Amino acid sequence: MDSLPFALLVAIFVAAAAVVWIAGIQLSKATDVLDARLHLGSALGGLIVLAVATNLPEIAITVSAAVAGNLEVAVGNILGGIALQTVVLVVLDAFGKRGRGVKPLTYRAASLTLVLEGLVVVAVLAVVIAGSQLPDGLEVLRLTPDVVLIAALWIVGLVLVQRAGKHLPWHEDGRAPDASPKPAPAKKKMSTKKAVVVFSISALATLVAGVVLERTGDAASSQIGLSGVLFGATVLALATSLPEISTGLQAIRQGDDSLAISDIFGGNAFLPVLFLLATVISGSAVLPRANGADIYLTALAALLTLVYVVGLIFRPQRRIAGMGVDSLVVLVLYAVGVGGLFAISG
Repeated sequence: MDSLPFALLVAIFVAAAAVVWIAGIQLSKATDVLDARLHLGSALGGLIVLAVATNLPEIAITVSAAVAGNLEVAVGNILGGIALQTVVLVVLDAFGKRGRGVKPLTYRAASLTLVLEGLVVVAVLAVVIAGSQLPDGLEVLRLTPDVVLIAALWIVGLVLVQRAGKHLPWHEDGRAPDASPKPAPAKKKMSTKKAVVVFSISALATLVAGVVLERTGDAASSQIGLSGVLFGATVLALATSLPEISTGLQAIRQGDDSLAISDIFGGNAFLPVLFLLATVISGSAVLPRANGADIYLTALAALLTLVYVVGLIFRPQRRIAGMGVDSLVVLVLYAVGVGGLFAISG
């Protein structure tokens, strides 16, 4: 694609983004039906079903990079997008529900289950930072201890969230009494079979269009001289976050604020699990290939996640510039963080 004119690359990029956006809306609708029919619950549905589906482009890019032996691309693709995917919550907070009297997203969705999901993200990212300091040569059966621990933490997180969804020894099972009510298991016009078909087609469209976004974006950034690290943390991260934005906005419109947050936390916890896949495919240690900018972005992602965890606990009611105080703090921290990234890359 490098030989295509810049204008054509931009046109293809926009078309692929439109496909991802529409597919994301359908994914959210189908997931809502499957959650109700399979009794998954919004948190577990967002953590597994929706999070994995909306991260299909990252899965494809990681596999492709690992097969080609380009592990630096695999690492940068995964770690570069987690911080920006957290900032997607700012978009959902500001544009999901508007009007007088509307409370911030973390006030409406407050629950200890979501706090638990956020802590799982931070735990996984902590292991990523630690694993980046390990030496090469620790591979046993095409695995390294860091990626095995990341996968184990993710699985433990799923189990804990599943248990929390059934019962927590807290008032209201850990849900704030005046938080958004759980969406009624209302009449679903879509049958389970149709929901599976819609979900599968939308997931495939997300996968294909996501890869096209990455290829065209990479080619366009090369033509305008944007460095690989900056491209991964800005343009590519934004492009591959489009599914989360569209599914999150749709979930909020459906009245499922918890699903919107769970999709983001679930995706951010799942993405580092792809390091295990990359390690098995390549047979080499992956995390030691992370550079300073990658680790910087990982630490930034953990910090932004903790801000939202605090927001879910304290539930700020005030909105500033159309968003909650926690979202405003995240936006400022991310802007400062990207400024620091330019300094590192420069």
